[in-house]
Amino acid sequence: MTLSAGANYPLGAHWDGRGINFALVAPHAHAVDLCLFDADGKQELVRLAMPACQDGVWHGYLDAGAPGLVYGYRVSGPYAPQIGQRFNPNKVLLDPYARQVLGAYRGQPGFLDQLPGEPAQRNPFDNAAIALKAQVVHEPYDWGIDAPPRVALAETILYEVHVKGFTQLHPGVPAPLRGSYAGLAQPAVLDYLQQLGVTTLSLLPVHQRADEMRLQHMDLSNYWGYSSIGFFAPEKRYWSGQAGSSVTSEFRDMLKAVHQRGIEVVLDVVYNHTAETDEFGPTLSFRGIDNALYYHLQADNPALYENWTGCGNCLNLAEPRVLQLVMDSLRYWVEEMHVDGFRFDLAPELARTAQGFSSTATFLAALRQDPVLAHVKLIAEPWDIGPGGYQLGNFPAGWLEWNDQYRDTMRSFWLKQEPSLGEFARRFAASSDVFQHHGRRPSASINFLTAHDGFTLRDLVSYNHKHNHANGEDNRDGHQHNLSWNCGVEGATDNAQVLELRASLQRALLATLLFSQGTPMLLAGDDIGHSQHGNNNAYCQDNPLCWLDWQHADHALAAFTARLIALRRRYPALRHAHWYSGATQSDGAPDIAWLTHEGAALNESAWNNKHRYCIAIRLGADAQDDSCLLLMNAEAQAVDFVLPAGVWRMLINTADPALQEREAGARSTVPARSVVLLVAAPGTFASVRFQP
Repeated sequence: MTLSAGANYPLGAHWDGRGINFALVAPHAHAVDLCLFDADGKQELVRLAMPACQDGVWHGYLDAGAPGLVYGYRVSGPYAPQIGQRFNPNKVLLDPYARQVLGAYRGQPGFLDQLPGEPAQRNPFDNAAIALKAQVVHEPYDWGIDAPPRVALAETILYEVHVKGFTQLHPGVPAPLRGSYAGLAQPAVLDYLQQLGVTTLSLLPVHQRADEMRLQHMDLSNYWGYSSIGFFAPEKRYWSGQAGSSVTSEFRDMLKAVHQRGIEVVLDVVYNHTAETDEFGPTLSFRGIDNALYYHLQADNPALYENWTGCGNCLNLAEPRVLQLVMDSLRYWVEEMHVDGFRFDLAPELARTAQGFSSTATFLAALRQDPVLAHVKLIAEPWDIGPGGYQLGNFPAGWLEWNDQYRDTMRSFWLKQEPSLGEFARRFAASSDVFQHHGRRPSASINFLTAHDGFTLRDLVSYNHKHNHANGEDNRDGHQHNLSWNCGVEGATDNAQVLELRASLQRALLATLLFSQGTPMLLAGDDIGHSQHGNNNAYCQDNPLCWLDWQHADHALAAFTARLIALRRRYPALRHAHWYSGATQSDGAPDIAWLTHEGAALNESAWNNKHRYCIAIRLGADAQDDSCLLLMNAEAQAVDFVLPAGVWRMLINTADPALQEREAGARSTVPARSVVLLVAAPGTFASVRFQP
């Protein structure tokens, strides 16, 4: 058995109906061998030299090769860490373009490219029996009439979901399907999502991952999934294993089922680093294929990796071939898997040049011009831990960004009474000081109170301190600056007064989030009162701590959250598509007015008063739409608000979730730590002078 030359494109392994073409980028390699394995990937059957190399791509064609073939690569070249080269043909390597991965990294020392304790010495151990392998995939799929929902940005409500955590304990998911893609597609799950009213699922990472050795030695795992090793392969741990299905087909079935409900799916993707971690980590793929190509190495010591991610290494998208890998992966997930967008973990790392982060970096420019990717949702986590890594507001037009300033300000307002009303207003109004430039819209600000990383909403009002002992780091890990408040008791309590205060604060925070301008994001579980018992860094907890407890779900909170979402959809004033300017609306009122509790426009003194934490916000609307009035009282006592002249109807009072819609008088008493929403039909209120 031999290989013919084949072609250097497309990259990866592709079956053309007659055989398989293999193509691997490794420009610094001296030789590459294709290794074929038995169906289980345990025994190496054949080793074939790749016969050709063109433009740094090693390629060969296996006549009569067929889908299902299991393979890996051995790559030869210098083992010279001091110049960034770590070739070791004793290690079988995973194809970066693998669409299905066999095997799992179990933390074995056989994956190390160096001798333990002797980093300058190549490790002679042959790891063929335990290495990760790729399997050639050819899976045509009938998408039928599936089409992307294409939810408008101004209508978008994000919902951050963990595939396993959401479904593992769900009573409406059959036991064999819990924790799987198929579980997420079950009618009971989709019914709930539709009734809640969210428009876009943001799935925590679903690329094939490998758990860090350190975690495995503590019997933990990288539950969140931020340790990718296969950028084209769906994570196999979320496959139910149903007969007649594959991990790819089950993922596609899930996508199609979610789309049928009009809901989008955005993937959280981790292209900033890989599971190979630092110089002491395992050699699974990229490190052994061409270390100096794929990774940012320290200029003064290429044996070490730059670590702007905090995860041991950084992929180098300034290299055209690495950029190609990422772009090919993104297009694959859109074209072949029908996802609707991406949330880029530690996004500044992807746009670093020799001078640091650049909003015109090649990666960002490539996305903007790509005919497939330019029209999907692009979301940035706008920080990494490298120099100049905090880049909130600096991504190009069309991007959305997680706004941590919104998170911190709203937590401070409701739980600490710390920010000025001016700071509160800026964040409420989509952070125009951050995003109003280069044609960007209010939707660019992704407003959130909680996310996977940090306290849940219930824990935010139940704990003053983090309780991360289960993570095995003596509670050293996780954020210290949580801006939380336990309402008088740390953690669980049966004190009815404390429990009611916590419940009321959760409702006030949710109302603030869903009535703010910008794009709201909810953390799945916050709508049912999920607690992680004070763990604010539960990345390694694949257990009931993170699995949503549907049996004890707070159904009243879920219904209240759904009502807030429905009101946001019903009233355009709550989701303004353009920046506020104070411009007069058709009814003679400004598009927004900021008022004191006495009904007067806020002056400079009031804006900067750090002793008052109550404000009225009148949101104007077009002639055919109702205007909205928000009364927000974060103080510890009730506040009497004078309402603008007009006929106002009260729709929401977070202190009274059972409130029935009713007409309000000239004044309204807002209970402590509460939000009230009122609306007025066109022409039923008086003009109020705008105060910026």
